[in-house]
Amino acid sequence: MDIAALVNITSRAWTLPILAKLHEGTQARQAPLLAATGAGRTAFAQSLQHLIDIDLIERNPGHGHPLRPEFRLTAQGIEAAALAHAVHQATTPAGLPLLRRTWVLPILSTLQAPRHFNDIGRHLGRITDRALSQSLRIMEDHEWVLRDVSTASRPPRPLYSPINTGLALSRIAAPRITLSP
Repeated sequence: MDIAALVNITSRAWTLPILAKLHEGTQARQAPLLAATGAGRTAFAQSLQHLIDIDLIERNPGHGHPLRPEFRLTAQGIEAAALAHAVHQATTPAGLPLLRRTWVLPILSTLQAPRHFNDIGRHLGRITDRALSQSLRIMEDHEWVLRDVSTASRPPRPLYSPINTGLALSRIAAPRITLSP
């Protein structure tokens, strides 16, 4: 999976929880998934439609038994669901709202080693400086990222490193993601 695909997957708040629940074996029908994720109906429906649009989930074709799953994972969806499940397993319940933010997981996947602000942005492509700055600040507040200002260079430049839960998530996501040059 490349970084652009990860950004696309995380662009809706409830896509990772939906994928994680499908990987865990939650019944692939709208009502059980909605209850398992705790999402609001509108946001859930938008996230589910987004997953269908990017070909990670498909509607189950045909008619059959009333308990037949409405949705099923595609081949790419199985890979994404495994990643989502691993990410959710490594996160505390207090950290789950942070994972629903668009740029958190893609930023952590670029932090395989400590990086400068511009290096992170370069790998993410279409992220704005403001979005990157806000995401890094929020992760710093939750102690997922450490900001270390190096005074050895002129001008001083901050260096960002994953710590605690951020380090665990970086180790999970980074090997599965190919970064753009």
